[in-house]
Amino acid sequence: MTAEPAAATRTVVVMGVSGCGKSTFGATLAARLGADFIEGDRLHPAANVDKMSRGEPLDDADRIPWLEAIAARVREATAAGESVVIACSALKKSYRDLLRGAGPDVEFAHLAGPIETVLARVGSRRDHFMPASLVESQFATLEATDRETDVTELDLSQDVQANVERYLEIRGRA
Repeated sequence: MTAEPAAATRTVVVMGVSGCGKSTFGATLAARLGADFIEGDRLHPAANVDKMSRGEPLDDADRIPWLEAIAARVREATAAGESVVIACSALKKSYRDLLRGAGPDVEFAHLAGPIETVLARVGSRRDHFMPASLVESQFATLEATDRETDVTELDLSQDVQANVERYLEIRGRA
């Protein structure tokens, strides 16, 4: 029998397509919450990074081991009584469900916005393996979150601090 995690622990998955600002928002939210921040991209197997670098979109077979690695980190944090904020695209409901199963009360912050904004962002960055050519495939894979009560949708074009405040206002426990 495992011990119940402390009530003050929290798991937030910052989700959305590549280039929506998951890392920036996630690191800012984690600092505000006194939580650890995990950059989900760092948990991708090398084969996934290579595939995306070649401009090939990932499929479920590619993503599931990656999502399972993220879920393992959630379980580790929960067992240790630690709060964690994780940047992870979590594009499909089934992916979000897998992450929900990793710990109690997993929450999602979805940074959403128009494809044109995301294409401009991805096209201007030079330090990431994800090319702009894959943005459309990410939008095509993204499944609506509107019926998922644990998902807070945020406008990616808003200031990061404003989005953090909005998230905390909606989800409480600042």
